[in-house]
Amino acid sequence: MFKKYLIVFLISMVPLIELRVAIPYAVGFQLPILPSCIIAVIGNMIPVPFIFLFARKILEWGKDKKVIGKFFTWCLEKGEKGGRKLEAKAGAGLYVALLLFVGIPLPGTGAWTGTLAASILNMDFKKSVLYVLLGVLLAGVIMLLASYGVFGAIRLFN
Repeated sequence: MFKKYLIVFLISMVPLIELRVAIPYAVGFQLPILPSCIIAVIGNMIPVPFIFLFARKILEWGKDKKVIGKFFTWCLEKGEKGGRKLEAKAGAGLYVALLLFVGIPLPGTGAWTGTLAASILNMDFKKSVLYVLLGVLLAGVIMLLASYGVFGAIRLFN
């Protein structure tokens, strides 16, 4: 059981897939859902402060390096694009837009991209982390409901 919880934790830390894959993994392997969700949220949130404080600086440093430059440039462009989208749609409701950007589980959205966008937009650190957490919780609920729907339907046919 510990190994599967560790996998949930590690999956939830991976950029772009995050708990959008970790929760379906837990549901698919019939792990107890409350501890699985808590582990997935914690795993998804651990990188957030580091991304906010350091990612932009590291990406700027590495964007012109030979081996990593293309990837770092892609990450910066992804964060800037996400930041511009947030600003354009949100206006005064920028933090609510951040919550929804992180919380609605679409490809390319999530805690990593949302936090990078918040950092690029120079949003307040504490408020950004709070709204990213709320978005992660929303994404967790959505993925939990979707996972139970999909796996429930599969189990009907077995």
